[in-house]
Amino acid sequence: MAAGVKFHCFAEDTLLGKHDFSSDTFKVALTNTAPSASNDAVLADITQITAENGYSSGGGAVANVAMDNTSGVVSISGDDVVFTASGGSFGPFRYAVLYNDTASGKPLIMYWDRGSSAAIDAPNTMRVDFGATIISSS
Repeated sequence: MAAGVKFHCFAEDTLLGKHDFSSDTFKVALTNTAPSASNDAVLADITQITAENGYSSGGGAVANVAMDNTSGVVSISGDDVVFTASGGSFGPFRYAVLYNDTASGKPLIMYWDRGSSAAIDAPNTMRVDFGATIISSS
């Protein structure tokens, strides 16, 4: 997946204690409308794709979120999120948006641009592949 773009609100939200990477639930929502890193701050600012055929409103949860601090570099990791089309297609979408589903307002963290819009037909899947690290910051 392409490099993620952090929402400008993420650093301030983290310093204000809105994100607890040891206990909060984080999700990935799909959209076909380009997010604004400087203007979007909460999930309601994002126009999600229609909930249908394997895509639920709010997206999919990131399992096994873990935090690591090595020599002052903090990294967040988690399992990839997989969406499986069932009974038809879902989409089109271009962007995957990571947000905190537990915190009030559902604050945004970062997004990825797949480069072009796509729809997923049943029984195919779409994987949001974070690689080894979702977020890294020093």
